[in-house]
Amino acid sequence: MCSVLLSLKVVTNHWAPPLLSFSRSKDFSKSQVEFVSRRRIAASSNHPIAMSGDRKLPVLLFDVMDTLVRDPFYHDVPAFFRMEFQQLISEKHPTSWLEFENGLIDEVEFGESFFKDGRHVDIEGLKGCMQDGYQYLDGMKALLHNLKQENYEIHAFTNYPIWYTMIEDKLKLSAYLSWTFCSCNLGKRKPAPEIFKEVSHLLDVDPRNCIFVDDRMENINAARKAGMVGLHFKNAASLQHDLSMHSIDIHDTL
Repeated sequence: MCSVLLSLKVVTNHWAPPLLSFSRSKDFSKSQVEFVSRRRIAASSNHPIAMSGDRKLPVLLFDVMDTLVRDPFYHDVPAFFRMEFQQLISEKHPTSWLEFENGLIDEVEFGESFFKDGRHVDIEGLKGCMQDGYQYLDGMKALLHNLKQENYEIHAFTNYPIWYTMIEDKLKLSAYLSWTFCSCNLGKRKPAPEIFKEVSHLLDVDPRNCIFVDDRMENINAARKAGMVGLHFKNAASLQHDLSMHSIDIHDTL
């Protein structure tokens, strides 16, 4: 199982960079490596955050699917297999997607185990279907742009397999956020309580200074239990209002 092992070097009043070691490092994403590298560079200097100035809080953590990006699973994927949604649910393997999201199986193994009966799956066709369906939810690209303009630190915190790279290829979310916390690289999925603790630990930030946005209440509740601020995503307008209640005012977004 992919895992992240953390040890922190505490730097008083500064963003303390962690020293990381991890298994299955080939699965560690480019954005995560860049994120860690920036912190290691900072650690080697007498001014740990010189590359970006003083850190702006709170740190923002965004779920991706059906929070920032439309999830094609519910409509496009059943159509690809020429099935109704409920038929797809009844015939697909109950754990293969979860194992794929956790990085426990690769793309080939996922394709071989997609259906309970082991029937052949056109994995390239399925990937094309998924990628065609990815698009920003209404208002979310503008909201991310304005948060970025205000110099907020923004991270993806998502349950998704290595196919998150297809989302990046199409929508270029990295213009606004870092793909830092993906379940396929962490080996854990929300709402596991320990993953929220690991995230705040890696960021070296008090959980109370993290705002987590997700469309699923079970994930919001887990974040809140870990001490984070949890905002339940409904749409861009309601999220902008909720952020303003936490003194994050962004203008001319919607």
